[in-house]
Amino acid sequence: MTWEEARARARDSAGQPLPVVTRELDAALGHALSGPLTALTDLPPFDTSAMDGWAVAGPGPWRLLDGRVLAGEQPELLRHGAAVAIATGARLPAGASAVLRREHGEFEAGGAMLRERSGDPGGGGVSGDPGSAAGHPGRDVRARGQECRAGEVLLPTGTDVTPGVVGLAAATGYDRLAVHRRPRVELLVLGDELLTSGAPREGRVRDALGPLLPPWLARHGAEVTGRRLVADDLARLRDALRDSTADVVLTTGSTAAGPVDHLHAALRESGARLLVDSVAVRPGHPMLLAELPPSPDGRPRLLVGLPGNPLAAVAGTVTLAVPLLRRLGGHADPEPYRTTAVAALPGHPHDTRLLPVRRVAHGVAPLPFDGPAMLRGLAVADGLAVVPPGGVPAGADAEVLEVPGP
Repeated sequence: MTWEEARARARDSAGQPLPVVTRELDAALGHALSGPLTALTDLPPFDTSAMDGWAVAGPGPWRLLDGRVLAGEQPELLRHGAAVAIATGARLPAGASAVLRREHGEFEAGGAMLRERSGDPGGGGVSGDPGSAAGHPGRDVRARGQECRAGEVLLPTGTDVTPGVVGLAAATGYDRLAVHRRPRVELLVLGDELLTSGAPREGRVRDALGPLLPPWLARHGAEVTGRRLVADDLARLRDALRDSTADVVLTTGSTAAGPVDHLHAALRESGARLLVDSVAVRPGHPMLLAELPPSPDGRPRLLVGLPGNPLAAVAGTVTLAVPLLRRLGGHADPEPYRTTAVAALPGHPHDTRLLPVRRVAHGVAPLPFDGPAMLRGLAVADGLAVVPPGGVPAGADAEVLEVPGP
């Protein structure tokens, strides 16, 4: 199966997104909006001052009133020819025509009158002066509805709920958001040779995927509910698959046909149905996707089998796991990101290649240490270039997949 076909199969296998739930704003982070985010109010909800200074009514000079209008207060009517001190963010008094910045004003008549520094002393400002509050009603005022109007669609269905989305929702009046439930994922790390602490020793190696994959999956909307090491034993693996209550089981290793690669046999004995079995991509071609028997409560379950080599497992993650998880979580498909290859991106003769790249001036360049068992290139990568068979010549465009940051 080609790389593009495998990704489409993974998306399609999700079916409909998971059910809609309502979450407090901070708890909605990482979810996807189940419907469009619509403004509950105008933003700003009323005219406000964009600067510290004075609210003025009509042309100057202005009679200066006592007091100051602060944010959160309800000001009184400002009559024509008057001015009152105002703070940034404060509601503009009714009758005010503009805001005179603090640095543009000066006093006369013993402090009872205010005029513009740059204006004609008798006229309180030159009407053609672009900095003139007198000549430009609305100067330094954030007008009601400048950002949006009540009922306006701010964000579409499927938008990722980020800190910026949470802030926008709060500003327009939301306390809770309707989002899709995040897919629950259990990670099964397979292999007798894996250590969970310390340096490699006595023929055994350190597990790198247990620490690497959960934050990657979470970045794409998953709720990682557990991580287990499973020995190279068919019965134990079969039991682990049967007992998992996750929406998606993710395994690492055992996808090939080695002497202790039991995943295919465990899937057969579990009654699973293979949807993808090997993909024409390097690294990571022995990846797989399977439909597991439903959970005891009838929920569908899926399994993504990743190769055991670290960079190959990452290739499997972006090929199968990410499209599946995003569709389950109701996230909109991101627009493909393309940029210029400033140096040639070497390819495989027949298969798609996923190559760690870094951003440079005017595009991306390949990184060394890109073998299937290596992570050194990925650790400093800004993305994974999707390199078609034969490679990408310098100066041509290439698609680049996201590598999650901190």
